[in-house]
Amino acid sequence: MLVTKPTRRPERPFFSSGPCAKRPGWNADGLKAAVLGRSHRSKPGKAKLAEVIERSKQILGLPDDYRLGLLVGSNTAAIECALWSLLGPRGVDVLAWDAFGHDWVTDVVKQLGLDARVHEADYGALPDLDRVDFASDVVFTWNGTTAGVRVPNADWIPSDRQGLTICDATSAVFAMDLDWSKLDAVTWSWQKVIGGEAGHGMLALSPRAVERLESHTPAWPMPKIFRLTQQGKINEAIFKGSTINTPSLLCVEDALDALSWIESLGGLEGSIARSQANLAAITEWVDRTDWVDFLARNAATRSSTSVCLNLADPAVAKLSNGEQTKLAERLAAMLEAEGVAFDIGSYRAAPPGLRLWGGTTVDRADLEALFPWLDWAWQEVRAS
Repeated sequence: MLVTKPTRRPERPFFSSGPCAKRPGWNADGLKAAVLGRSHRSKPGKAKLAEVIERSKQILGLPDDYRLGLLVGSNTAAIECALWSLLGPRGVDVLAWDAFGHDWVTDVVKQLGLDARVHEADYGALPDLDRVDFASDVVFTWNGTTAGVRVPNADWIPSDRQGLTICDATSAVFAMDLDWSKLDAVTWSWQKVIGGEAGHGMLALSPRAVERLESHTPAWPMPKIFRLTQQGKINEAIFKGSTINTPSLLCVEDALDALSWIESLGGLEGSIARSQANLAAITEWVDRTDWVDFLARNAATRSSTSVCLNLADPAVAKLSNGEQTKLAERLAAMLEAEGVAFDIGSYRAAPPGLRLWGGTTVDRADLEALFPWLDWAWQEVRAS
């Protein structure tokens, strides 16, 4: 059936998986209260940083005895700080099913030189979670941002584990329900679900993680940005707004603006509901569309934020990987030229296809306006 070129356009055609869409209605007026031209260690500067920490803890329902701190360097700095600071005393199991999970394998095995057990899976699947040894420290992503595959829950993590769980949750926090009691070190950045600016990471630590920090001295040199202790004790100031190095107070104000919007939705429950509604809309479209399918084969493991799609057209499946990549790139470029979807190509290391951000800041109506454009563009690409 011939698809007519649509006329209705998404009001906000921003479906990038990072930096992600700003909240609906965002404008620079929300940054007027930013503490600019002042030190981040000044009283008003520290107050802003402490406010981000405390409001994040409240919205997320972080347990009272967990610490939350802010690090400059986005989620990468936060997760690497956790790896460099906490690993070493016992064995390590690392899970990898997307590009970032493999990055953390590289950090653990090649950079830190630890003899780790690596549990890998191809794009679209999870490793066998039953094989994970919780007598060891366990490193994993909650949501594979480049694969669209997430762990379904925390049931596979025992409460009586001996090792620590270190979780990169950057595209999950604020959009998925995390069981904090099963997680000892959790990291994320503002640029994902809340639509904040890049360059800043958050690190949450359980009491068990704090105990490890205070009882373990890493065998490797520790860069200044990773030093969470002083004289063998955790540096509590970091978790009260005194950052190790200089954050952007303009970005801090933007994060506060985003948190206020999350609160206006009813907090975490409302934020999760918006992302789930976006996944539901994409699922309805995929179910009625014969040329795409989810990269995540198991519905229970499909991400509601970084939704990855592959090209399911039987004729395309016979093409080489390079030819499929060119088709997907042409499709994404055509939609960008029309101004209806920006940055929806799959991650460079992932199978050819599309990646639609379905996080909280995306409106379901904009996704629904995009689907006819996707069908039209595919028709044009396949015919050319």
